[in-house]
Amino acid sequence: MRRSFNSGRSPRLEEALQLLKGSDFIPSESQPAWVEFNDPQHFRFPTPRPSEFAENNVVHGRLYRCAERWQERPVIVLLHGGIGYQFRFSMIVRCCNQAGFSVATLESPYHLQRRPRQPGALSQPDFLRDAEATAQAVAEIRALTGWLLEKGCPAVALWGSSHGGWLAGLTVCHDARLAAVVLTVPRVRSNCSIAERIIWRRTRELLQRQRVAREALNLTSWNLTTTQPVILKENILLIEAIHDLFATKESIEELWQSWEQPEIWRVPHGHYSFSLIGAPCLMAGRVLRWLSPRLNLQPELQSVHFALP
Repeated sequence: MRRSFNSGRSPRLEEALQLLKGSDFIPSESQPAWVEFNDPQHFRFPTPRPSEFAENNVVHGRLYRCAERWQERPVIVLLHGGIGYQFRFSMIVRCCNQAGFSVATLESPYHLQRRPRQPGALSQPDFLRDAEATAQAVAEIRALTGWLLEKGCPAVALWGSSHGGWLAGLTVCHDARLAAVVLTVPRVRSNCSIAERIIWRRTRELLQRQRVAREALNLTSWNLTTTQPVILKENILLIEAIHDLFATKESIEELWQSWEQPEIWRVPHGHYSFSLIGAPCLMAGRVLRWLSPRLNLQPELQSVHFALP
């Protein structure tokens, strides 16, 4: 029997908690991806953690090379959030290439080309699927990192926004090969109070009924404050939007304290104003200047003009 969308049940919560608390959530070992290119820019590789949906088991990405001998350049891996990232990324990529960095992007599990074609496949809440998708995303980021380093790239950094910032945070807590990481308005854990701000009644009531389950998830490594990075804090940058109601400033301040106060920038934005406008228009140059010495690339940035089209 098909379950009602707003049934309020917590599908496979215990299985999700078991996965999140176990060593298999993010294993210590990671193998390089088997990358193949469809053209000079678009690539794909099989996911290291297959799911039940064939479409989701192929990882799609792009590599924006800044020079012919791109393997000699540091690479920034951009990790997207939920909306607007195609527009934002095109602007950031151009700035990165001008500054001497190559850029790689990945489509997260169940996004864009990876969404299952089966109708209703993702319509029901499923905590185990969410936990598995998170483990899958981190495994794919690490696999791509391994491939880039195997190709000779001198350094790899992650720059994630919103959901992508959360994934970058999870990854940097398990992979010491990363040279640096930038978490822009990152999700820190499930925001259990967000339901009160949802205007759609059915969605609001569903989220309210899931509150206890999400609080249980927040006691695991799902919550970035429960674990620690494995790179130096000097190579971590947090960017907080002080008017953010989704990735709240309170949660990011808590993360900042938990991670022993790495560098943090506090900007007068909300979540979506900063995600859609602030990062590419106001922060790309500043972030790249911060990344430059950490990726051993300095001279190019002195004369780069980070202008919008």
